[in-house]
Amino acid sequence: MFAFDDIEARRAELAALLYERSYMEGDFTLSSGRKASYYFDCRQTSLDPDGARLIGTLFAHMLRDTEARAVAGMTLGADPLLTATSLAALAQGRRLPALIVRKEAKGHGAGRRVEGLAGVRPGDKVIMLEDVVSTGASVLQAANTIEAEGLEVLAVFCILNREEPGGAEAFTAAGRELRSLFTRCELLDLALSAGRAGALSEAGRGKVRPPG
Repeated sequence: MFAFDDIEARRAELAALLYERSYMEGDFTLSSGRKASYYFDCRQTSLDPDGARLIGTLFAHMLRDTEARAVAGMTLGADPLLTATSLAALAQGRRLPALIVRKEAKGHGAGRRVEGLAGVRPGDKVIMLEDVVSTGASVLQAANTIEAEGLEVLAVFCILNREEPGGAEAFTAAGRELRSLFTRCELLDLALSAGRAGALSEAGRGKVRPPG
């Protein structure tokens, strides 16, 4: 059963699991097109049963003080986040249907761009879920797609905010609130406190700490 007790301990546990399963060093190109020397493949954690349990618990906890009637996100990265969060909320007596936004409408069947609309009504309030935010371009586009269906997006919740230059400004310009389970420096600190980030190289430690 999902529980909301000792949330900080659950955050530390998830931080350690993210570093163990999702952190990689090397030369990477982010979805924004920017180059990076480290990468978090959050799907390696969100598709793990323990990771899904923790992510769902923590997102459902964040959702408690919102008026959301559903959660939504862009396929593929958000798919396991939506399921985990919807189930965690249901275990606490709250029904939050999930909506999946496709990159483009299907070319067959009903031809939908958004799946799961049968579970919501026009005007319902929605929280967008995302795994990692750099510039925020993809999730902001997905939020616009959700609102085009007659729904209201309250905010974007993500697992990790990379705190990339221009990211915060993009959300401000779009009039969207961004809340995260972790910033990049918070994630490292929590993983270290759990004694699970020892495998990080010294260079890697520097890369996830704030500049300056």
